[in-house]
Amino acid sequence: MSTPLKVVFAGTPDFAAQHLQSLIDSPHQVVAVMSQPDRPAGRGKRLQTSPVKTAALKAELPVWQPASLKTADSEAVLSQYEADILVVVAYGLILPAAILDIPRLGCLNVHASLLPRWRGAAPVQRAIEAGDTETGISIMAMEPGLDTGPVLLTRTLPIRSDHTSGGLLDDLAQLGVTALTNCLENIDILLAAAAPQDDSEASYAHKIAKQEGALNWSSDAAVLARRVRAFHPAPGSYTDLEGDRLKVLSAHAIDESHLGASGEIVAADEAGIRVGCGKGQLVITEAQLPGAKAQSVATLLQGHAARFQPGQRLGDASPS
Repeated sequence: MSTPLKVVFAGTPDFAAQHLQSLIDSPHQVVAVMSQPDRPAGRGKRLQTSPVKTAALKAELPVWQPASLKTADSEAVLSQYEADILVVVAYGLILPAAILDIPRLGCLNVHASLLPRWRGAAPVQRAIEAGDTETGISIMAMEPGLDTGPVLLTRTLPIRSDHTSGGLLDDLAQLGVTALTNCLENIDILLAAAAPQDDSEASYAHKIAKQEGALNWSSDAAVLARRVRAFHPAPGSYTDLEGDRLKVLSAHAIDESHLGASGEIVAADEAGIRVGCGKGQLVITEAQLPGAKAQSVATLLQGHAARFQPGQRLGDASPS
């Protein structure tokens, strides 16, 4: 292994916290941790620390939570740590050029896609939504553009037909931890050989808006099934049921035609609630009514069978 590095780590969610923990457990020296400011969350809107901050405090590491890095003060704070490298994983703030130039070896970003595909905020969700059959981890040398820097290494992972974004992110975290370890062990060689991205092959993973979770029943069932998986656990998929919001937590598509309108329930039994779509049928297997727990359809129908009778219409079938 190369000489241990002095590392500043920047990240916020659990995906990033797993990478931080791997660095804490490694021979490298984590000298400081950056995470987004504490924010109100939950019904009580109490301030909550990020998973990265929680892991850092447990390891008794200094935590820095700037609201922006586009200040002279931010440059001064980062400079004082005299880090060899800054490792960024799902941090959530833009790093300006002045910040990128401070660490001796620059800044690395662990990104959950096979760059240049799915640059941006939601690469895991967009890969599932698009029907990609594989994704992976890319570690790049950061530059001012959004996820445009040269790639040091990639690791691929198949996307299974049952992968939700939550499950896929967990699998990618394990892959990313291993990739980051390998990258830091061979950092000089990999930096020298880093390959520029082909911008002509780039795609952008836009941040997901909550309203995207509304199921448009005029779409193909296969498209809706992918969206249910892509948006689970957040922001979630839903439809209207007699004025109530029915959360759809798990579903799959079947290639069967139907005579009713899009959004009309074709059948409802222990196997699922079958809903007619623009093409095929979506079979809902787990759902949640307002004020209730998430339930399998078999359990849901025991108390609410009358609400899911064939012919009942869900949602708004008009195009969004």
